[in-house]
Amino acid sequence: MTTATTAEQPAAWLFDLDNTLYPARCDLFAQTDRRIGEFISRLLDVHYDEAKRIQKDYWKAHGTSLRGLMTLHQVDPEPYLDYVHDIDYAPVDASPRLDQALKQLTGRKIVFTNGTVRHAERVLERLGVAHHFEGIYDIVAADYVPKPEMVVYRDIVGRYGVDPARAIMLDDIAVNLKPAHALGMRTVWIRTPESTQRAQGLALDWIHHQTEDLVDWLHDYLNGRS
Repeated sequence: MTTATTAEQPAAWLFDLDNTLYPARCDLFAQTDRRIGEFISRLLDVHYDEAKRIQKDYWKAHGTSLRGLMTLHQVDPEPYLDYVHDIDYAPVDASPRLDQALKQLTGRKIVFTNGTVRHAERVLERLGVAHHFEGIYDIVAADYVPKPEMVVYRDIVGRYGVDPARAIMLDDIAVNLKPAHALGMRTVWIRTPESTQRAQGLALDWIHHQTEDLVDWLHDYLNGRS
C-alpha cells in the first residue's frame, strides 16, 4: 500500500470491543454467555440446558438475547446487563503494542459495542488504552437495538459527526461490518475461529481487510503494508 495523503487518512476509527480490541483467547464471552444462560434459567424457572436453547433462539430471532427478553418477557435491561457483565476481567492483559499503535493512528477513536459502557471501560482499563478513545457507543446509547441494525450505524455517525467516507470500522463479526460498508466506510474483519465459522457461506464482499490479530494489522497499516 502506498502512503496515504492527508485527505485519504481516516478521520475516525470505530472499534468493536469484545474479541476485537482484546484477543478472543481471553474468552470473556464464555463467562458472559454462561451468565446469560443462568439469568434466563432463573427468570423462566427452567433447567440451564433449556435456558441455553432459549438464549440461542432469542439471539437468532432478535439479534441479542436481551432484545428477545425485553420483547417477550418485558425484562428490565439494566439488571440483566449488570448481571451478565459481572465477570472476571483478569484474563485481559495490558497491551503495550496496542497502546503504541493507537497512539500513532491519525483520527478519532470510538468504541462501538453491543455491550455496556462500564463493561467497555473495564476492558479498556485492563488493556491500558482507555485514554485513546473519545467515546463509547454502547447498547444503551443504541436504545438496546444491536448491531447490525442500520439505525444504530446512522445514529453513531450522526452523534459523533463521523464522515463515513473517511472512517474505518473494525469488528470480529463479519455481518456487523456490512452496514458500515453500505454507508461508505472501510472495513476490517478480525477473524476468530467462531466468527469465521459463523461467516461460512457469506459473500463477504463488504470486507476490505481481514486479519486474525488486530494489533499486527494496525502495525502493518502504520507501516504501509495493509
